[in-house]
Formats: sequence, structure tokens, C-alpha cells
Amino acid sequence: MQIREATAADWAAIWPFFHTIVAAGETYTYPRDMEEAAGRATWMLEPPGITFVAVDEGGRVLGSAKTGPNHMGGASHIAGASFMVDPRCGAKGVGRALGEHVLEWAKSEGYRAMQFNAVVETNTRAVALWKSLGFEIVATLTEGFRHPERGFVGLHIMYQRF
Repeated sequence: MQIREATAADWAAIWPFFHTIVAAGETYTYPRDMEEAAGRATWMLEPPGITFVAVDEGGRVLGSAKTGPNHMGGASHIAGASFMVDPRCGAKGVGRALGEHVLEWAKSEGYRAMQFNAVVETNTRAVALWKSLGFEIVATLTEGFRHPERGFVGLHIMYQRF
């Protein structure tokens, strides 16, 4: 697996799993009926943000991550990030590889920490992954997310200082 900066041409491979994940409404706070143009604008970041893709030996996109400043101005030294793995490629280490890559990128760019603003507590695989990579839950917004099957569930804010 290789991780590289995403190009505009990669969007055609990202959109199908992005759309599937967002439409399911289980892990992201994006509108479930998000249209492709809005998805592209949300995911394919301009500097100082950056979007990455994980690809296999044949160049097939397995997953993607976006990262950059979590906020502007006086809080721009804290990075934020979001990750999506093609569901057909789950449990193969793609999320971990993207997570490790993004953390190293943020450190090399001079960020002092990374904050995840909205990790759905029922997304237990993601919570476990982020904890294993050094993140801690600093707060949980009780009933902060409306899950399509489980109703109102908690939304974690996770943080790692470098």
C-alpha cells in the first residue's frame, strides 16, 4: 500500500465509498443526501489543508484522509483530520496506515496537536484505532449524534498532543 497526496483525478474513485458512508449516516455528521459537488468541496482540500489517498499496487484507491488546521487564527496550530476507508477494504490496515501517515505529516508541518471534533461513540473500531494511536477522549457530547438505528448517541472529541 502506498499513501500519496490525492489528485483531482482520484475523486472519481473516492466518491463511491464517500457517498456510501455518508448516506448510511452512521459515522459522519455530513448531510446524508450530500451531492457529489458538495462532497468534493468538503473532502478535496486546498492548502493549507491536504487530502491523501491510500492505493494498492495497481493504483486502486482503498481509502482517503483529509487534514489541515482544525480552526483558523490563534488555534491554527492544532490539526484536524477525517478518514474514510472503502468498506470493501475494511480490516486490512488501511485506516491505521492513513492515521499514522496523517499524524506524521501534521508533526512535520509544525502542528502541536491533532483534534477530532466528532467521533461517533458507536463507531467502536474507529475509537479503538484512535486510542491505539495515542488519542484520548477529552469530552463526549451526550446525545450529540442521531444514529439512524440507535437513536441519539454520544459524539466524542478526541485529542492528541505532539
